[in-house]
Amino acid sequence: MGSDQSLMAEVRAGGEQAMAKVFDRYAGLVYSVALRVLKDAGQAEDVMQEIFFQLWRNPDSFSFSRGTLGTWLLVVARNRAIDQLRQRRPAEPVDEVVVASTTNLQSEAERSILMQRVRGIVGDLPQEQQQSLQLAFFDGLSHSEIAERTGQPLGTVKTRIRSALSSLRKRLEA
Repeated sequence: MGSDQSLMAEVRAGGEQAMAKVFDRYAGLVYSVALRVLKDAGQAEDVMQEIFFQLWRNPDSFSFSRGTLGTWLLVVARNRAIDQLRQRRPAEPVDEVVVASTTNLQSEAERSILMQRVRGIVGDLPQEQQQSLQLAFFDGLSHSEIAERTGQPLGTVKTRIRSALSSLRKRLEA
């Protein structure tokens, strides 16, 4: 299927098939992060499409010097979803949105295996790092909000999240 580096080189050269492979590889993961934060299938799908459209329009927005493509996409998805969450109006109804979707079983199986691996790695992290990751990535809280909720100094929260992400990245690359 090609490494992320070779696929991104092709995407930078305008390769539509390479972009389709990147999408197939990471769309499920990006969507699940956005859905976990937003709890709205339609908005999560919009965030996912927006992220991949941005990557297609401006592939240089990602650099391998800053980490893996998958990690970068997950962080962007989380941040975009949080931005979207903060833009919601309190008066908006919070009805469940059901979107029909054709599921690619192979990519879902791969995503499931990756998620099990991530859960295992996260489970091995110190409890404080686990809690900070949970609050940041899945509850959509900012670093300041986490510090306020946990009573920990802001610097401590940032260090825990950075250390957890670094550990996660190293273990996933191994």
